[in-house]
Amino acid sequence: MKDNNIFSRFEFKYLIKNTLAKEVEEESKHFMNIDNYAKLNSNNKYLVKSLYFDNLSHTNFFEKVDGVNFRKKFRLRTYSNALNKSTDVFLEIKGRNQDKVFKKRTKINPVDTDYFTTKINTNYLLKKYQNNEIVTDFVFDVLRKRVKPMVLVDYQRKPFINKYGLYFRLTFDSELITSKTTYLFNDKNFINPIKWKPDSTILEVKF
Repeated sequence: MKDNNIFSRFEFKYLIKNTLAKEVEEESKHFMNIDNYAKLNSNNKYLVKSLYFDNLSHTNFFEKVDGVNFRKKFRLRTYSNALNKSTDVFLEIKGRNQDKVFKKRTKINPVDTDYFTTKINTNYLLKKYQNNEIVTDFVFDVLRKRVKPMVLVDYQRKPFINKYGLYFRLTFDSELITSKTTYLFNDKNFINPIKWKPDSTILEVKF
């Protein structure tokens, strides 16, 4: 399976109060449109669900906190609350190369989700996703760095995109919930889920 996507861009995140987020959103409407995917929903938002991988030393977490210029992490990402044969599930590498953020992602078969999470099977993955560099890199980190699923993060995203050609994107992320878990979909296995700063929004600028 070679359904891969790779890009590099600048990204800046800001934690702001909901009242300020609303003001920025209203101003943005003068030169930006709601992303077409978000338009499919009445509230112009969509779910983002991400299961992050790390090792027992929390290497990826501390590299981010320490501002390491060259770093990467793996996550499984989906935009659905339910797993079925048509659910889009992606294995992603998110990282930083100096000032730029890069993301690589590949679509995986939803029936294989457990082989990336609760029942990691590296031999199966290498055979199923032959010549897929992202999956091969994931297997390397599983075997050498001992990464495993650690934290699930859910939030609602409202995205805007520039009307006038040049790539410029704003996203407003709210209703964020996080929990320690090894599952991407099974909410019953959350351990003490946390609703994070309900009065705040994460504004992300991407270009």
